[in-house]
Amino acid sequence: MPQSLKSCGVLITRGDPIDSFLLMEHADRWDLPKGHVDPGETDIECALREMEEETGIPRSAVQLDPDFSFVQRYEVCNKRTNGVWVPKTLLIFLGTLVEDSPITLTEHIGCRWFPWAPPHMIQTRAIDPLLEAVEAYLRDKP
Repeated sequence: MPQSLKSCGVLITRGDPIDSFLLMEHADRWDLPKGHVDPGETDIECALREMEEETGIPRSAVQLDPDFSFVQRYEVCNKRTNGVWVPKTLLIFLGTLVEDSPITLTEHIGCRWFPWAPPHMIQTRAIDPLLEAVEAYLRDKP
């Protein structure tokens, strides 16, 4: 059983300034393309791999902002942890789509480009705090 878990992903945006961002649809919520870090994999490698796997967007089509990352820590209890509560770290990078690419769904029932119109009220636990952090980062960026 893992002592802790770590997931990495990418908030994919379009436009400069941002005009929209991509979320993936589960049956009961919206989420980011993200997943657990494999042994020997860096956080960025994991985030880009998961983005490609879950969206079909190649890493060459997305430029990551080197100055932004969002970290959230919380506890989870699920099959992966054998029903035991363990700490989890979520690390999200900010990416801009620099080359149009069709989306191929592999793990989700749908996806949607949401308009960038803060404040956002999509999902209070993970998505909204991330979008608030991006908004603050962009506002304070020189």
